[in-house]
Parts: sequence; structure tokens; C-alpha cells
Amino acid sequence: MTIRETQLNDTERVMQLYEDAKLIMRSDGNMHQWTGGYPTLSQLEEDMRLGHSFVVEDNGMLVATFACIIGEDPTYKKIYEGRWIDDTLRYATIHRLASTPDSHGIAKACFDWTKGRIDSIRVDTHRDNRIMHHVLQENGFTRCGIIYLLNGDERIAYQWLK
Repeated sequence: MTIRETQLNDTERVMQLYEDAKLIMRSDGNMHQWTGGYPTLSQLEEDMRLGHSFVVEDNGMLVATFACIIGEDPTYKKIYEGRWIDDTLRYATIHRLASTPDSHGIAKACFDWTKGRIDSIRVDTHRDNRIMHHVLQENGFTRCGIIYLLNGDERIAYQWLK
């Protein structure tokens, strides 16, 4: 697998990957995450403009996408019902991870790629996203508590440290 920055000609495929991910979530009972048109094309374009959007290619096929943002995430300033493992290190945040339904090992590849760039990673996911909770724990992330998105939605927060 190869990870590279998202290019303008990738946007249609990335938007399809978001739709694929929504279908995966719904089929697993996660009915409330990524609703109301989220993630939007404008969000993807902003991620690309800031250099935060990446795609995963496997045998020449674009099979996944994610945003990797190094630096402080405002929604992670306060954590409830727990605490961060380390609140002093600079960290990367992984957002908007999506793949094709038949892809395997995508999250691990994205996490490993990010782990090679920084010593701390934070991720959040919806309470009903059983697949992501499993993948995070399987990849060495520790459940730390609850954070709230800027729109007030609750998310379960995880952290990984080198």
C-alpha cells in the first residue's frame, strides 16, 4: 500500500469512499455517525488545501482516504470521564478515515504511516462505531474519555503514544 497526498483528480473517488464508509457503518448498526451530508466536498477541499488529506493506493487502485492533522485539535482541549495519557506532547489527529468495503488492513496502514511521523496520535469515534473501536484497540490505542465536537456531538476519544 502507498499513502500520498490527495490530488484534485482524486476528489470524486474520495467522496465515493465516504459513501462506502457510511454504508459500512449503517450495516453494522452505526446509524448516527456521518449524517447530514458529512463529510462534505468543502471539508475535503479544505483538508487538501491545508495538506491534511491523504489517500491509500493498493495495486494502483485508490482504496482509502483519511485526514492527518498535526497540531492541536480544539475539540480535544477538554476531555470528560477520563484523561489523556499524555497532554503535553504534540500530536496528530486522524479524522475521516474511509475505505472500500472489501479492503483490509487500511486503518493499520494509516496508523503506522502516522506513527512514523509523530509520537502521539489522537482519534475519536462515535459510540456506535464498533468497528473503529475494535480497530483502535487492536492498534495500540487507549480509550481515554469523552470529547465533544464543535457541534456538541459526543465522541469517544483514544490516544496512542510511542
